Amino acid sequence: VQLQASGGGLVQPGGSLRLSCAASGSVFSISGMGWYRQAPGKQRELVGSITSSGRTNYADSVKGRFTIFRENDKNTVYLQMNSLEPEDTAVYYCNAEIYRYRWSTATSKYWGQGTQVTVSS
Repeated sequence: VQLQASGGGLVQPGGSLRLSCAASGSVFSISGMGWYRQAPGKQRELVGSITSSGRTNYADSVKGRFTIFRENDKNTVYLQMNSLEPEDTAVYYCNAEIYRYRWSTATSKYWGQGTQVTVSS
């Protein structure tokens, strides 16, 4: 199983970016999916998550600015980031809890490789 994240880059304050993360390989179904970020010198923190039914949860620092959504038929989760601030600068990681096979009774957690988001003028 691989999670491939993309969409990071350099953006000015107030700008927008959309990150995507696609799961491939032995994926039967996906339970929760989420985005984390890690800024230099800081611990990795949860940005937001989404359940298989679409229920979302966000960190207070991004509420109202970021939106998580997913396309289950594409095994893909997205992070739409609006009104970006310099404090959002970090490496963003996606993760997913995956049932690998039809007979799996528990999920396995996988991480993407990280994509850099830099907010600067």
